[in-house]
Amino acid sequence: VGTGTRSYGPVFEEQPAHTLFPEGSAEEKVTLGCRARANPPATYRWKMNGTELRLEPDSRYRLVAGDLVISNPTKAKDSGSYQCVASNPRGTVVSREASLRFGFLQEFSAEERDPVRITEGWGVMFTCSPPPHYPGLSYRWLLNEFPNFIPADGRRFISQTTGNLYIAKTEASDTGNYSCFATSHIDFITKSVFSKFSHLIFPAADVRQFPPSIKARFPVDTYALTGQAVTLECFAFGNPVPRIKWRKLDGPQSSKWIGSEPLLQIQQAGFEDEGTYECEAENAKGRDTHQGRIIIHAQPEWLDVISDTEADIGSDLRWSCVASGKPRPTVRWLRDGQPLTGGELRFSRLVQEDSGMYQCVAENKHGTVYASAELTVQALAPDFRLNPVKRLIPAARSGKVIIPCQPRAAPKATVLWTKGTELLVNSSRVTITADGTLILQNISKSDEGKYTCFAENPMGKANSTGILSVRDATKITLAPSSADINVGENLTLQCHASHDPTMDLTFTWSLDDFPIDFDKSEGHYRRASAKEAIGDLSISNAQLRHSGRYTCTAQTVVDSASESATLTVRGPPGPPGGVVVRDIGDTSVQLSWSRGFDNHSPIARYLIEARTLLSSQWKQMRTNPVNIEGNAETAQVVNLIPWMDYEFRVLASNILGIGEPSLPSSKIRTKEAAPTVAPSGLGGGGGAPNELIITWTPTLRDYQNGDGFGYIVSFRRKGSQAWLRARVPHAESLHFVYRNESIAPYTPFEVKIKAYNRKGEGPESLTAIVYSAEEEPKAAPYRVIAKSVLSSEMDVSWESLLPKPIPPFALQIRYWKDGDKEEAADRVRTAGLVTSAHVTGLNPNTVYHVSVRAYNRAGTGPPSPSTNVTTTRPPPKRPPGNISWSFSGSTVSIKWDPVVAKADESAVTGYKMLYRQDSHSAPTLYLASKSHIDIPIPEDFTHAFVQIRVTGPGGDGTPAEVHILRNSGTWPHPLH
Repeated sequence: VGTGTRSYGPVFEEQPAHTLFPEGSAEEKVTLGCRARANPPATYRWKMNGTELRLEPDSRYRLVAGDLVISNPTKAKDSGSYQCVASNPRGTVVSREASLRFGFLQEFSAEERDPVRITEGWGVMFTCSPPPHYPGLSYRWLLNEFPNFIPADGRRFISQTTGNLYIAKTEASDTGNYSCFATSHIDFITKSVFSKFSHLIFPAADVRQFPPSIKARFPVDTYALTGQAVTLECFAFGNPVPRIKWRKLDGPQSSKWIGSEPLLQIQQAGFEDEGTYECEAENAKGRDTHQGRIIIHAQPEWLDVISDTEADIGSDLRWSCVASGKPRPTVRWLRDGQPLTGGELRFSRLVQEDSGMYQCVAENKHGTVYASAELTVQALAPDFRLNPVKRLIPAARSGKVIIPCQPRAAPKATVLWTKGTELLVNSSRVTITADGTLILQNISKSDEGKYTCFAENPMGKANSTGILSVRDATKITLAPSSADINVGENLTLQCHASHDPTMDLTFTWSLDDFPIDFDKSEGHYRRASAKEAIGDLSISNAQLRHSGRYTCTAQTVVDSASESATLTVRGPPGPPGGVVVRDIGDTSVQLSWSRGFDNHSPIARYLIEARTLLSSQWKQMRTNPVNIEGNAETAQVVNLIPWMDYEFRVLASNILGIGEPSLPSSKIRTKEAAPTVAPSGLGGGGGAPNELIITWTPTLRDYQNGDGFGYIVSFRRKGSQAWLRARVPHAESLHFVYRNESIAPYTPFEVKIKAYNRKGEGPESLTAIVYSAEEEPKAAPYRVIAKSVLSSEMDVSWESLLPKPIPPFALQIRYWKDGDKEEAADRVRTAGLVTSAHVTGLNPNTVYHVSVRAYNRAGTGPPSPSTNVTTTRPPPKRPPGNISWSFSGSTVSIKWDPVVAKADESAVTGYKMLYRQDSHSAPTLYLASKSHIDIPIPEDFTHAFVQIRVTGPGGDGTPAEVHILRNSGTWPHPLH
């Protein structure tokens, strides 16, 4: 029955809240909220300090819906405790009490403070002495002028309890005018006031040190409510500035603390925070301590409350409310807003007048909580309309049937059952329970018939009838068989049944008594048959989790039958457990583990994997023994890298595969050892005169084997006996420079290198030859000849004097246009031992100056004398024109108009022709001195592609292209 049609007593949806109203606010009213859900709708009254308010038309109090609106509120008339009362014909409830208080902040006294005189280095406290106010304030201090606020920086501290400013150790910069700045935050108004100045003046400095003395002390007892923030203040004078430390002297330290400086803050206090706390101030001269207790209380909170109850007339009822809190709350009761006795509420033989709204109230000095419920005492004649006896009752032969009789009745009805006209009584096959339910067992066909339940109470009588129909029992005719399969295999569990043909049959399956959800089985389970009497279960790609006891249940509306079978799924082993690393050496450790599940197939062997600090990849490790048998639970891991962080894991395998790995072991580091490999990449050379530079590749972390890693470099002039040695610390080092005035340029040295760490030295590398720094080339190339090849290219050749031995060097050809400066020259570089170069990208018909010089890592040598060259003019731009051809037997004769060079173009010395039989074949090159040419052709010739251009000292000209056809000798369109 919906709440729209049923009547019910008031239930609060909004209750008044504690309200703080700023004195002097521009707001002209204050509203206390109250709203209750009720049917019929509730009416409202208000109480102030326990006395009902008279809400007259011209008073300052108005009722808006359930809210109380107070116009022009004042502290003198309106401060107090308010409570809302909601009533309807079903009963009355009272709201929680809410206080209305008035916030204010007066001005500081106009008197100027006396000046403070203090010796530099001593501590000082300025008293704030705030003006009258409610509620509490937040404090800051100003130095000299607004807004120069003083920071809380460890040397200075502002108490938010008293507003006082403390300076642990004064400095000359502290001289000035001080004022206390107090701010009140009241709901929608923020107000600040500040004091007149207080001066701080320093006479002659006597900066001496003194031990801490705690000046800002938290109380000996601090009371706090659970869930609230608690702050303890502690600040000390001292020189040097003392360091503050907090400790709890009893019980566990809490992670909720914030900060270690003058404030200890617990954000949300709980009972575990109760205890004695100590603040310690310490500096180089001594220490001071202060102790105090935090005592935690709690507001009342319901543990067990009453709820709306419908009870039969004449019955007994016991109601209780239980609340927690500290101090322990007292519990009292209200009925329709009026007090009852405390403690538990007991009703014996309920009457209708006991109906109404009940509230239990739990309170201690920190607060009050209310719980409400409606009691409805019912008187009803028996009524089967909501819950009649089932019209048709099917039952299975030899089975059992349960027929409830549940009329609505108050007080509870007495019940009789009849079959036809026969009164039923308890017997070996018939049971009538205390609540009127009829149970028939071992049913036969003779039990069919009409069954009627008669119900009666002082308010009246009623009955209800059903017809019992006896059906054939359901039986499993083919039960599932236990099976044993491997992971990934398929299986069908059979289940067939017989049943009464007049009823539907359904099959359900469960695994270890949990029903199988076919929709969520990820395709592993499906029903194997659509036939009605067959309920086979098909299992595809079986997994280890599919092992267990499968139960098939065949079910009709009247009975069911079940059979079970066990499925064992064999698979790779489960993960081993408890991997422990012992006997840690430099290249080996001893590993032990505990055996995991073998998943129904014996464990054959174990594998051990490891990963290092340097890689997230797991790698299989060498072990002793090499093959770890399936019954082993320990093995040695060998060939490890010394001084390396490792994690290990163990995997088991059987005939069906390798199983899941164990969890990783804890990280360990192998012991240190001397290096075992020599650094690689040994080489060097270059640098400044008189230097030998030796380089190598820094050794990777894998090969360092220990802390204190570095390199030992050995070197000697080739041919001498004694080796010089140098130690180069740090693994990242990658070169060593040896300087000596006696080292001649490009002197060969034999060098070798080895690594060391704090465990010793490693093996030496092979010897390499490294040359000392070369000097820049002293000789210039000579006999430089430059020759123009084409209009944009030239060949340059030279000769050079080579020193012995030959240090590595290269050559630089510089060339610049006549009229340009040499600094703007273009450069071409070439290997040292060649004596010619080809230069491209030149301008045609231009004079160039060319010089050659040698260079190496030490610098650039002197230039050769420069030589001149003039590039040839460019080839003619115009392509050959007027191309024609004629066929004569096995040749084609091609002619064109000769191209004549202009004054600024190079001479024409002949023509080049590219001839191609078709677009896929390779072209043939023909040269002609005149403007015609004869070309042999095959007998089946049909067409060819031809490209003709001029050639000469300036290069090749622009081509003309034609497509020659057997039946045409006229000028065609050029091809593209």
